Amino acid sequence: MHAPDGFPASLQPLLARIADRPVTRSEATLQADIRQLLLAGDFSLADSHLDINLEAPAGNGRIDIEVGYTVIEVKRRLQNGRVLREAERQLGGYVRSRSQESGQRYVGILTDGATWRAYQLTGNSLALIDSHTLAAARPDGLALFYWLEGVLATSQRVRPEPAEVARRLGAASTSHKLDRAALAALYDEHAELPTVQLKRKLWAELLDSALGTQFVDDPDLFVEHTLLMNSAHIIAHLVVGIDALELQPQDLITGQRFDQARILGVVEHDFFGWTTEVPGGREFIQGLTRRLARFDWLRADHDILKVLYESMIGTETRKRMGEYYTPDWLAEHLVDTVVTEPLRQRVLDPACGSGTFLFHAVRRYLAAADAAAIPLDAALTQLTKHVVGVDLHPVAVALARVTYLLAIGHERLTDQRDAITIPVYLGDSMQWRERRDLFSEEHVRISAGYNANEVEEWLRFPKGLLKEPSRFDQIVAGLAGIAAKPRDPDNPPSLAAFFHHMKVEPDDQPMIRGTFEAMCRLHDEGRDHIWSYYLRNLARPVWIALHDNRVDVLIGNPPWLAYRHMPSGMQAMFKKLCQDRGLWRGGQFATQQDLSGLFVARAVQQYLRDGGMFAFVLPNAALDGEHYEGFRSGWYKDEGEPTTVAFTGSWDLRRLRPHPFPRGAAVVFGRRAPTTDSPRSLPSITERWTGRLVVDARSWEQTAPSIHREHLPLGRASLVESPYKPHVRNGATIFPKVLFFVETDTGGRLGLGSGRRFVRSARSNLEKAPWKDQPALEGVVESKFIRRVLLGESLVPYRILSAKEAVLPLDGEALMTGPGSRLDYYFGLAEWWRRAEAIWETHRSSARFTLAEQLDFRHKLTAQFPAPPLRLAYTASGMHVAAAIIDDPTAVVEHKLYWAPIDSWEEGHFLSAILNSPVLTELVRPMMSYGKDERDIDKHLWNLSIPRYDDTDPTHQRLADYGRNQFQIVAGLDFAEGMNFVTMRRRIRAVLGQHPATSEIEAAIRAMLG
Repeated sequence: MHAPDGFPASLQPLLARIADRPVTRSEATLQADIRQLLLAGDFSLADSHLDINLEAPAGNGRIDIEVGYTVIEVKRRLQNGRVLREAERQLGGYVRSRSQESGQRYVGILTDGATWRAYQLTGNSLALIDSHTLAAARPDGLALFYWLEGVLATSQRVRPEPAEVARRLGAASTSHKLDRAALAALYDEHAELPTVQLKRKLWAELLDSALGTQFVDDPDLFVEHTLLMNSAHIIAHLVVGIDALELQPQDLITGQRFDQARILGVVEHDFFGWTTEVPGGREFIQGLTRRLARFDWLRADHDILKVLYESMIGTETRKRMGEYYTPDWLAEHLVDTVVTEPLRQRVLDPACGSGTFLFHAVRRYLAAADAAAIPLDAALTQLTKHVVGVDLHPVAVALARVTYLLAIGHERLTDQRDAITIPVYLGDSMQWRERRDLFSEEHVRISAGYNANEVEEWLRFPKGLLKEPSRFDQIVAGLAGIAAKPRDPDNPPSLAAFFHHMKVEPDDQPMIRGTFEAMCRLHDEGRDHIWSYYLRNLARPVWIALHDNRVDVLIGNPPWLAYRHMPSGMQAMFKKLCQDRGLWRGGQFATQQDLSGLFVARAVQQYLRDGGMFAFVLPNAALDGEHYEGFRSGWYKDEGEPTTVAFTGSWDLRRLRPHPFPRGAAVVFGRRAPTTDSPRSLPSITERWTGRLVVDARSWEQTAPSIHREHLPLGRASLVESPYKPHVRNGATIFPKVLFFVETDTGGRLGLGSGRRFVRSARSNLEKAPWKDQPALEGVVESKFIRRVLLGESLVPYRILSAKEAVLPLDGEALMTGPGSRLDYYFGLAEWWRRAEAIWETHRSSARFTLAEQLDFRHKLTAQFPAPPLRLAYTASGMHVAAAIIDDPTAVVEHKLYWAPIDSWEEGHFLSAILNSPVLTELVRPMMSYGKDERDIDKHLWNLSIPRYDDTDPTHQRLADYGRNQFQIVAGLDFAEGMNFVTMRRRIRAVLGQHPATSEIEAAIRAMLG
């Protein structure tokens, strides 16, 4: 059973026999079959020197199968509840017995061949962690392999390919679930210990200062970060060839071996070292190490750590942080393009994530050093000054440090070098809350809290030490290490040898000696934990910004986070920073504003020297989106002097397939110009990339042949707005749907009387929390307030489908919800509305809007009335534009549609022919915002010069005739009841695509739009 190549056919009969549950099968037979599966499968038992023990004695019983640190209990059938409970009791005894005997963390498996259940101890109780079902009809051997191997953790020398790392260590893997559950139990048991509380408090303070309202102090997040950080520290040892299984857990997590080797800044005593300070933590780290040691990390030749991060951290968490990781091939090519003189240029990635850009910048520098015959010692010392990373996420920083080490390569870490510090820092490059308090005139400092006399204590260092990052880091770490050692109160340690070794100037020694004495006091009082870690990391980005230490190249992929997805507190800070720099576009563009543009502007302002180059991966809207106009101008105001940028070019990546990012992307290039120069806005010519990417290609050499590159004008350079654009409006935001959309009933045999209907909330499996958890509303509502609503799914090309129904308190053109309204004249509506308001007030996420304000956001509802007799509507998003004529003036248009009034059916047919044409989608696609593919049509199509309909123009008349003909064709199509609207749209496009008129329509549109 070799996982990468699939499940061998030779084992299929055995697997089918195991998955079957015949009444006549004995436990002994099943036990023998499972043993055979473990022997024949690719579990590396021989390489691990592990035996499969049958009927091994344990306590008062015998373990059916024992392999390594796993015990397996076999039962004929587990469908009976009593049998299952008894089997769990029995398994719990075995796991408990083995754990106590060995001092190791054991896992238990309970199986009847078809059902596989994994357990481990939580405290003294056995807890179910994960389960897997093997189908009797077509058992999936590969899926069972990965599930079982995740429990056994016996594989050896697995190549750290992205797919294998994700499958064996990602959040969906059994390995991760076992480790996550064990760590959560460990935290729950020891959360009240002062050392654990302090570390979580400092973790929360740092993330709060960096993220503001983005950050939520959640114990589950602390556990998640602890697991990833402990994993990163263990992997750091493995990537340089250290046998982590031979080291003590404390040494692994604190990085003692790296300290001994004088490689600093890789593994540090940080917030997450609490695991080795609590009972049970040693066993947890040993188990985690076994799972990670399955991989041959010496064979990792790229930024594999980002795969680990992405597979462990949930998509929603990364989206909230605006994290979209860059593929290796793009980072490699971007570094090669911008870092043209690696031995001279100092490079900073201010949002380094797991270190992809750092990896390639390090490799480029070392290759140049080798070519220039620079001695290894000098090359490594200079490297750490030339390639630097900063990120505000502690887990990303830990992974980036390991990635930096990977880029150096274990073969270079020989005795022929001096001490080095990995220059990747935990800090806030945006400086949301500027930490000017860290610096006084002469020194850098950090508060260590208050002593017993309520006096604040400070750790201070001469400011000049920061000019040499590696030496400063060594001094801070060295003093912390000496302070933590046992001391004779009557004979305090002398720092003379330390000062001599670290070449500390006499003038600097008194301040450092005072800081050391403070560190000793903190240690003696139990308050010495991670102050040195805190100081080193917080100070670095501020130092680069404040002093003549700016870099030659800024490169990276900043956070992509839209204003509408920011918490309210962050929105306020973001808006002010944008307004201060001339980047804010309010009105309809406010919600589309994105953090990435501000991040680049702020990074250039703070960290880039005059004449320095920058290259950043950004959302594609940076090239032509209206909300990026201020960014593209190249002139950014500031409290002091404005920052002037000269943009030099861009790459448009949005047409690559599959997209390398969850959203369409671009790259922008520029340099920081002296303030006396005029800014140079982003050029209107871009380098457009098209092509289908090679799956799993990592290097630029593998990828480049599949990409076609050509210089073309950006769409925004030649746009002439359509006269229709000012008259086009988005439909109403009728949300949350559970409070408005309804299904109706007759009211029973007696009826309800005229003008009234029984309604109940219409439910959908697409609802999200908290609304999906709310009970359905139901009641009797006056019929006039139950309105037909057209959703995105109500429209296909040339045709309006059935509408949904919603309770809307519309009285003519106004909402009947405010003081003095006539709401209470309608008892049914009033009761429904007040219950809906109560649910909204309890569960709404924003304090800004009442339910009525939410319903009529930007007057998108009331502006529809009085409705014109005819309207053209089209879809707000989708892979293709679809449009149709609405001839019902009572219908409400929902926000997944846009609409505009039209004067006649002829005008509607004219516009329908244009909008439904494939050529229109082709022309508008470059202007669209992007998701996985082109999705957001919005009002971009009206940036094309679509003229107002003129019934005297022959081309317009011809298009109107074509539109009428295609309208009739679609009207005559029959669709099966219940057919999905996406399928209907696809079928309509296929039918129209075969019609002779389609090519003529396209030719006419191309000629008309130029």
